[in-house]
Amino acid sequence: MTDAPIVWTDPARARAFSAWLHAVTPAHRLLPETVQPASADASFRRYFRVHTADGASCIIMDAPPAQEDCRPFVKVAGLMAGAGLQAPRVLAWDEPQGFMLLSDLGAQTMLEVIDQHSGADRPQRAYALYREAVDALVSWQLASKPDELPAYDDALLSRELALFPDWYVEKHRGIAIDSRLRGKLDGLFAQIKDSNLNALGGARVYVHRDFMPRNLMVAEGGTPGLGVLDFQDAVYGPITYDIASLMRDAFISWPEDFVLEITVRYWEQARKAGLPVGDDFGEFYRAVEWMGLQRHLKILGIFARLTLRDGKPKYLADTPRFITYARATCARYRQLGPLMVLLDEIEGNETRIGYTF
Repeated sequence: MTDAPIVWTDPARARAFSAWLHAVTPAHRLLPETVQPASADASFRRYFRVHTADGASCIIMDAPPAQEDCRPFVKVAGLMAGAGLQAPRVLAWDEPQGFMLLSDLGAQTMLEVIDQHSGADRPQRAYALYREAVDALVSWQLASKPDELPAYDDALLSRELALFPDWYVEKHRGIAIDSRLRGKLDGLFAQIKDSNLNALGGARVYVHRDFMPRNLMVAEGGTPGLGVLDFQDAVYGPITYDIASLMRDAFISWPEDFVLEITVRYWEQARKAGLPVGDDFGEFYRAVEWMGLQRHLKILGIFARLTLRDGKPKYLADTPRFITYARATCARYRQLGPLMVLLDEIEGNETRIGYTF
């Protein structure tokens, strides 16, 4: 939470917020004078923290209905609660105006807690937190049912992959996508989609879609279990997605042996729980890497779009991390060699392997 005042660019929305806040204050014993910014994300949503008369606190979501639909958030919050996860409870919701009062899961993310440690303490603390993240992920996946969430299908994968050439390559890097380049990309994307949709027998579960340390909250006082945030885009899709998201994070990178150790732990735990991760870890890890590659390319496009369309340039600072992730995956699979050549051309790097594009 910051000490900065809440800024409203729309006076009418500011008045609507003030009226709503005072209307919900008595039932939840809020202290309106304590409202302060808590965080913001890459969307149009903002979050405030407000204290209560009994010394606790709540979170307020400001989600302008013209830009944000809160119904998926409410639905997924219910599914997560049913799975036994610590997700924000909806205490009050003005759907027409896009104001929501939520239970507070704390002020520290898993990422922030890890960053507070250094030296030998850092990997030790990180390992303990990643074990908790794996526990939460397995519980979430075990609760999966078809037809509860949108399908993560070929159409959605195609739209996500298109963000890379459209926003990162063409608009951000200024490289024209001619018919030859488009044909090459279409062929590579077809391979990636085929792997993601059909690996491990096409196993499907609930997918958070942004399951990473920045969206996992550490409870105060050592309470076990991580809180889960930013889940409104959840879908029903490949079982490999969330573990790939967790281990190839947008804001923190780990040595390969740490990534493997946690991924093996997840695979063993999921397999023991009866989740469809297969009996061959090598096959599973290949599927995770190809799923991660799709995510890396998508995020490169999203970060470019956030800068060029939405005026949020800070995200582009993390694009080298995703180029590194993508190149490392391409280097391990011969079919992806042409994609590595393309990435090197885009970034102005020399390719040290014998592929051509």
